[in-house]
Amino acid sequence: MKKGQMIAKSLVGFGCLLVLTGAALHMLVAYPKVSAALATSNLNAELQNALRAVFFMIGEAWIVLAILALVGALTETHIRKPVVLICGLALLLELPTWVHLMGWFIGNEILAIAGSLIVVGGLLFHNRSAV
Repeated sequence: MKKGQMIAKSLVGFGCLLVLTGAALHMLVAYPKVSAALATSNLNAELQNALRAVFFMIGEAWIVLAILALVGALTETHIRKPVVLICGLALLLELPTWVHLMGWFIGNEILAIAGSLIVVGGLLFHNRSAV
């Protein structure tokens, strides 16, 4: 395997590890706190459940993006580069919304670094010619 391809896989792999870590923190640490805060709020039950579901689905979406990027990086397919780039860019495109709504905090920083690593790794993959 060429050195450039190994570097690309390593960058994507580390970025995916960061995303999975961020998703785990989001779902295992933050979700119970958000759920408890919602339980003590004066929001109606349907809205509380909807907010819990959205919070949980964000973590799930990050897990899916990380797994897709990782599978794309580790398999030698014709669409590897676009798959990895789309996953990394999807993470980066979320950032302006999160920063606008919540400001900068460790979760946004993790996603910014992870998305950047995935995109840079994706750019390092060579385009395979059609067989």
